[in-house]
Amino acid sequence: MDVETVLVPVDGSDASLTAAEYAVAVAAAYDASVHALYVFGEGVVRGLEGGDLDAEAVAAESESFMQEVHALADGVPVSHATAPGFSLSRLSHHPGGVVLDAADEVDADFLVVPREQVPDDGEAILERVAEYVVAHASQPVLSV
Repeated sequence: MDVETVLVPVDGSDASLTAAEYAVAVAAAYDASVHALYVFGEGVVRGLEGGDLDAEAVAAESESFMQEVHALADGVPVSHATAPGFSLSRLSHHPGGVVLDAADEVDADFLVVPREQVPDDGEAILERVAEYVVAHASQPVLSV
């Protein structure tokens, strides 16, 4: 198997940091790079669009988390981006679709997705991402 880019969606949680560790390990084994995609949950998207959240504070929080991901890299090249996992105007905008679209955009050959087990938490976006990505990805997927 040839792997050049490993994509890992993250959301600032401990589970997503663990997934980033796995992504770095996979990338190191294949001499590949990691692309971390910070996916914003519905509450953040609603808060930003409604003006209840400060965009600069949200950006600073996601950037701080991405610096943690970069610190894990230990020589593995890491790039990152952010994306809203939900849209208030497009009902078909699924966070899993966002991850798969990003995988296509960065030509990811391998995906590592965190599978959070927080059923009562409306912000447990990555659990929905994991289920969707495992079911629909054309790339190999490691769910951790």
